[in-house]
Amino acid sequence: MPEEFKPIVRIAGVDLKGDKRLAYALARLKGIGVNTAIGLARKLGLDPFIKLGSLSESDIKKVDSAVGELHKLGFPGWFLNRPRDPETGKDLHLIGSELILKVKGDIELMKKIKCWKGTRHALGLKVRGQRTRTTGRTGVTVGVTKGAKKG
Repeated sequence: MPEEFKPIVRIAGVDLKGDKRLAYALARLKGIGVNTAIGLARKLGLDPFIKLGSLSESDIKKVDSAVGELHKLGFPGWFLNRPRDPETGKDLHLIGSELILKVKGDIELMKKIKCWKGTRHALGLKVRGQRTRTTGRTGVTVGVTKGAKKG
């Protein structure tokens, strides 16, 4: 008996559209991009370009459990979004609210120890070395005004 098409599939606590291809549907999850989704699908032996809604229940459960434990599937550390976690020292891959909370915690730690990046975060300035003379202006900041013509 063929399984019928599911218009909405719930994976990792998020409703995903069943008419999207597997890789692009999984990329809607926070912490998983298209390349990670393709790698995950291939690791599980699934076609990354099959429609998500046409997967069987067992395949959906397999994908759901694998998304939560991506770091246990044998991907190298550089492929994961949290290699060498400062607290545990292990390679992790976080998704959803776990990822958001860890990033906020990292920023708060940087502010607390008053490192350069923490200071920039606290002041609301650019953090990664971008120029700030002309870009990133907010509010009523005005650019350079032209002076009176000399002559």
